[in-house]
Amino acid sequence: MSNLSIRPVRSRRELKRFVKVPFVLHRDHPQWVPPLILDRMQFLNRRKNPYFEHAEVELFIAEREGEPVGRISAQIDSEWDRTQGGSDGMFGFFETTDDREVAGALLGAAEEWVSERGRERLLGPMDFTTNDELGLLIEGYERPPMILQNWHPPFYKELLEGLGYGKAIDLLMWYLELGELKQGDQFAPEIHAAAEKALRDEGVTIRNFSKRNLGEEMRRFREVYNEAWADNWGFVPPTDAEVEFHAKILKQVLDEDWGFIAEKDGETVGVAFTLPDINQALAKTNGRLLPFGWAKFLLAKRRIDRVRVFALGVKDEFRHSGVAAGLYLKHLDAASPDGIPAGETGWILETNEPMNRAMEGMGGEVVKKYRIYEKPLRSSG
Repeated sequence: MSNLSIRPVRSRRELKRFVKVPFVLHRDHPQWVPPLILDRMQFLNRRKNPYFEHAEVELFIAEREGEPVGRISAQIDSEWDRTQGGSDGMFGFFETTDDREVAGALLGAAEEWVSERGRERLLGPMDFTTNDELGLLIEGYERPPMILQNWHPPFYKELLEGLGYGKAIDLLMWYLELGELKQGDQFAPEIHAAAEKALRDEGVTIRNFSKRNLGEEMRRFREVYNEAWADNWGFVPPTDAEVEFHAKILKQVLDEDWGFIAEKDGETVGVAFTLPDINQALAKTNGRLLPFGWAKFLLAKRRIDRVRVFALGVKDEFRHSGVAAGLYLKHLDAASPDGIPAGETGWILETNEPMNRAMEGMGGEVVKKYRIYEKPLRSSG
């Protein structure tokens, strides 16, 4: 085994080593963006992240000659079981050198762990759920990842497929030139007409998100999110505690100019949260804001010129009313030629034909594709 070892994380020191594995593997890749180490430590803290209240997780590190060469998580989630059935286990946080032995040992550890717990299929990568960083990058390697996106080198796909993993579903990331759309060059007139109908004839109003009332706004977001995304592949509704946890993490990133709430007669009927691509600033920090990272971060933050649509959804009753079109138009109002001229959508399932048609109607282009893999297992539980 060439002195290769796979061992579970058992201490805070080992957890930090787990977090820093991609810093070792990807430090020479210009597209990779280092996450904030403190943020990742908090996310993986079993006492702080509410995900651990309904999930069982094991983290593994691969080492050779005392040096980290890979990592992986294995998890089973009672909320996934409740909404999707009880035969699946998941893997996530997958990182490896270009070595079939390392990748096979990591995935083998995850397979064995979930099999021992009676699971018959392994899905991933999921870090940890479909509401978190999701999928393996299979197209768009030349583009840097945006906020809440992973980046993987091309050989990850070859390793996974060579080890028996097949496609479960693909996720599409669309790129939109908002500056061009604002000039009306590419925007389909049908979207303008639908938005005008919703706002004029159906009494829908769209206002900006309020950070001052963050708790109440996140309650509205969760109400729409849980209904609008309910039919998506693999959707698991986040708990109140999880929404609150993520809101606290993202509070410093949320921009009121890019958050929208659609309402009718006092009822929240649609939401859109779009995030400035803070990765453009994080690329300068090497994962740390101290002692000098703050200066680099703040300087780079002023130069952010991309956004990512974190979530845009409408309640079922209003899905064909033009509310979504109104939310699209609000993004054009927020954009400006000398401000934020472009952005990417959050992931859209390849099977979501209405949303993908809408992106085409706005002149969008698929620039990244992520894949969820699956492998049947023989349960030993």
